[in-house]
Amino acid sequence: MKINSQFINTPLKEYKVQVDWRSIMNYAAAVNDDNPQYFNDESENGILAHPMFPVAVTWPIMENLSNYINSKNFPIRVFAKVVHYYEHLKIYRLIRPNDEIKIRGKIIAILPHRAGTHVTLRLDATDKNNNLIFTEYNGGMLRDVKCVGDGKGEDSLPNRTIFKSDDEPVWKKNVYIDKLRSFVYDGCTDIVFPIHTSKKFAHFVGLPDIILQGTATLAFAVKEIINTESEGDPNRVREIACNFSGMVYPDSNISIQVKKKKETGNSKEIFFEVYNHENQKAIRNGYILLKK
Repeated sequence: MKINSQFINTPLKEYKVQVDWRSIMNYAAAVNDDNPQYFNDESENGILAHPMFPVAVTWPIMENLSNYINSKNFPIRVFAKVVHYYEHLKIYRLIRPNDEIKIRGKIIAILPHRAGTHVTLRLDATDKNNNLIFTEYNGGMLRDVKCVGDGKGEDSLPNRTIFKSDDEPVWKKNVYIDKLRSFVYDGCTDIVFPIHTSKKFAHFVGLPDIILQGTATLAFAVKEIINTESEGDPNRVREIACNFSGMVYPDSNISIQVKKKKETGNSKEIFFEVYNHENQKAIRNGYILLKK
């Protein structure tokens, strides 16, 4: 199976959605994040969505990519080989109830990789006044799919600093992932894929058990970093990025480890990793940008 890098800039069909208060609360509940800003609808300014909520907003596109690729010649069947490999969110403001969101997207990079081909989609979400709410860069690894032609689009990927160190973390937090967590995340977010809830499917693809959704693992890390580094204020989050590199099984512990903090006059950069119960990196190259 192969994909030609000439398919860069293939557009996606437009997607529209109106967000309700229930979906906002449910996302935060899915990752045990009890921050009042996600739940207290009696507050003067109402509730806000979790910074990771955009992945639930765009999921209907990602789940049905074959229906959204706006090209007659695109080799749709390659997406049967896709694994979520990379995530980068740029957040311009947090989503609120009743936001009318329009999402436009396209493929911005098709790059060869030792495991196959790395394809990145850019999804821009705007409100009814055409103001940007967030931009999502969703990177998929097409396993065992050959990239034909020179890779294209690497210069379109967002810049971020990669911090690598074997030093002791600045701080770490162990979090227990209960045995029902992947079911709760599935049900509360509508991010549905059977590898997270069906033992039969997990065994069919060679796994010993179901695994937690990668975006759920990332959301748990975002929660702890907001509470520790942002005084519990999600409004300060401007970017979230990571590579997904390992599996987290329900009924086990993860270790969220901040490796470095870098402060400037207007912002704070947080570099982190998440380890699973076998001390393997489930998330690497983790990055969060906070405004001051």
